[in-house]
Amino acid sequence: MSPLLRRRRTTEAGPDAMGPDEMGLAEPGPWGPAPVIEVRSLVKSYGEGEGAVHALSGPVDPVTGDRAGIDLTVMQGDLVAIMGSSGSGKSTLMNIVGCLDVPTSGRYLLDGIDVGGLDESQLSLVRNRKIGFIFQSFNLVPRTTALAQVELPLAYAGVKSAERRRRAVAALSVVGLADRIDHRPNELSGGQQQRVAVARALVTSPAMLLADEPTGNLDSRSTDEVLGIIDRLNATGRTVVLITHEDEVARHAKRVIRLVDGQIVDDLRQAPVDGLPPALRDPEAFADAHAHARRFGTQQYAQQYAQPAAPQTALLDSTPGGERR
Repeated sequence: MSPLLRRRRTTEAGPDAMGPDEMGLAEPGPWGPAPVIEVRSLVKSYGEGEGAVHALSGPVDPVTGDRAGIDLTVMQGDLVAIMGSSGSGKSTLMNIVGCLDVPTSGRYLLDGIDVGGLDESQLSLVRNRKIGFIFQSFNLVPRTTALAQVELPLAYAGVKSAERRRRAVAALSVVGLADRIDHRPNELSGGQQQRVAVARALVTSPAMLLADEPTGNLDSRSTDEVLGIIDRLNATGRTVVLITHEDEVARHAKRVIRLVDGQIVDDLRQAPVDGLPPALRDPEAFADAHAHARRFGTQQYAQQYAQPAAPQTALLDSTPGGERR
C-alpha cells in the first residue's frame, strides 16, 4: 500500500461496520487524529490582471489589495453543510476539497496529506481511497446492476472479486437495498438510485463522504430517506461534507458554512462534532421543527438552533482521539 494511504486497523465496529479490514484509520498525531480537511489561505482565481475572476478569495486587505484566502478545518466525525447561491464559490471549493481542481495559492491537507505536491496518478489514488463522492445526478452506469455499481471503486482499487462482492453487498445493506442488488438503474426509483450512489461512495471506507446537492433530484420522501441514511452514517463517526443551497438539507448538519462572493461569511455550529447530528439528538423535536419549516420557512429554525462555531483550537481540544470509519 502506498505510504500516502497507509492506515491502521481498529477493533471497534459501528452498526454499519463492514469488517475490520475496511475500518482503517489514519495514524493519530501527538494531539489526536489529523483534521479530515485543513485549508489555509486558499485562493482560486481564473484569468489574470483586472479581468481575473476570484472564485475563492477571502477578505481583501484594503491597503495592499492582497487576498487573504479562506481558512477551513473540518474535524473527523463532523457533518458540515457548505451553502451559497450561484457564483458564491461553493462549487469551486467542492472541486478543490474533492481533489478535482487545484487552488491558485494556499494549502490543502486531506486527512493529513498535503495534496499540493501530488501528481495526477497520486491524486487519483487519493480520490479513490479517501473520498466518497455522491452527486446530484447519481452518475450510475446504465444497464449495470446495483451490485456492480457499488463494486466499481473496489475494482479500480484492485480488490479481488469475492471481497468486492462481500463489501458491496454489505454497503447496499447499510442503505437498505440488500433486496435490490440485481436491479438496474431503470428498475429503481430516484431515491433508490441515490442510495446506490451512497453505497458506492461508502464501500471504500473513505475519510469523508463529499455530497454535491445529494437531494436535488429527489422528491420529499426520498429526500428524507437519503438524509436519514447520511444522519445514521455520521452517527457512527463518518465525516460528511454536503454542498447544498437547501435549508432543508442544512438543518441536518452539525455545522453550516455560508459563502458569499468567495468568502466565508457565516459559520454556525448546530451540534457538537463528537455528538449525534441534529436529527438524531432529539428526533421528535427535529421532526416538529422540520414540519414547521416546510410550512413556514427555515429562518425561525436557524435562529433558534444555530450557534456560532467554536474556534478551531477549541474543536481540536474537544474532539476525541477516537476512531473514524
